[in-house]
Amino acid sequence: MLGFPTWVFDIVRCLSAWSSTFAFAILFSKIYPGQHFLHFVKQKFKNQLRFSVILSVLVIQATIFMIILLVVMKNTKADAILTISSWGILSYYFFKNLLSGPIGEELGWRGFALLELQKKYGSLQSAIIIGFWWGIWHLPIWFTTGFTGLELLKYIIFFMLSIISTTIIMTAFYTINQNLIIPIMIHQFFNFFIGIINENLIILMMYNAILYSIVAFLLILMNPKKVWSNKPNQ
Repeated sequence: MLGFPTWVFDIVRCLSAWSSTFAFAILFSKIYPGQHFLHFVKQKFKNQLRFSVILSVLVIQATIFMIILLVVMKNTKADAILTISSWGILSYYFFKNLLSGPIGEELGWRGFALLELQKKYGSLQSAIIIGFWWGIWHLPIWFTTGFTGLELLKYIIFFMLSIISTTIIMTAFYTINQNLIIPIMIHQFFNFFIGIINENLIILMMYNAILYSIVAFLLILMNPKKVWSNKPNQ
């Protein structure tokens, strides 16, 4: 990719993923005078995880994955449906993805930015704002995909729809169960499932955009626990 070894991009991607958290840590004392950063981080994981929330998240994302997998299996001409050929590689990819994305990003985006926006705006509006800027924050990645012209435009549109929809889903479940593990889980499985299916990235992103948008729309209509009118516990 762009003539550089894969490991170079892995390192750059990991550092980029952590940039929001690094920036937040550097500015923390100015944002929250008198508070300690490590204590703030611990507070984001202190609330007990709810089994119903974890199960809901897993069922939703596993269902989306299976639907996409079945559609790809029906239409693909590739020899292998998955990009991973062994459990060892699968485990490595899972933890590499976890470190280079969800763990690095979520403290800054959900642990700080989302909750601050929810103090001023409703949860749905906050989710859309965060989703938009979170998507734009990934802009450098768009230009490492190898897509150009109309293909790049399609990728960006599907990417942004996927990101905003996923953020709405994250916001709903994170507001119900305010433990940072929840958005980390959703983020992790979103990235992980895309990465292990052997299909054109634009097509995969299109499927994700459609299915995650449907789930987000249903959550908005259902408004579980009045999540769109409630503010998270501080």
